[in-house]
Amino acid sequence: MEAAMIGGGAMPLNDAVFANDYNESLTHQVVCSYLAGARSGSKAQLNRSRAAGGGAKPWRQKGMGRSRAGTIRSPLWRGGGRAFAAQPRDFSQKVNRKMYRSALRSILSELYRRKQLLLVESIPLQSHKTKELLAKLNEWSLGSVLLVDDELDKNLVMASRNLPRVDIAKALDLNPVIVLQFENVLMTRAAVEKIEVWLS
Repeated sequence: MEAAMIGGGAMPLNDAVFANDYNESLTHQVVCSYLAGARSGSKAQLNRSRAAGGGAKPWRQKGMGRSRAGTIRSPLWRGGGRAFAAQPRDFSQKVNRKMYRSALRSILSELYRRKQLLLVESIPLQSHKTKELLAKLNEWSLGSVLLVDDELDKNLVMASRNLPRVDIAKALDLNPVIVLQFENVLMTRAAVEKIEVWLS
């Protein structure tokens, strides 16, 4: 199929990448997996063996008329370790490469159907000035947008970094979360070609 480009002209699109049915359950699973993998899982508390001190038995076993205690770092004592202490954990969920790519194809196809996937020959900037990029986005009537190119241009990086609703990404660095964060996705021809090779 062919898709119209901003500024005139048309670009052929691979049906295997941009003409798939939307699989909501798969998309949800992959997005949840991606977000779970980003969690640090670094929460940690001290159990009785890790709490400092308590090496000596506080008093003898018998004859004191009080409970038998082996350490002052018992969870029952003030200053003792935690009974069920949280330990660092891995939140990642396994998603096959085939599922991941299928979810990306599904998302890109749905964006294209909703006319939220926009195509352009290139994003030429003469300088790193934010106002130049902003003028281009206003000319294209774009507010919240993800700019996707095959390689990141230094001018584009510097011009976009101060715009709160604009982000940039390399074609091969796309992931389901960043694609769904913005109202529109603007791709260059070179980016589309790389994505088609990657996902087809």
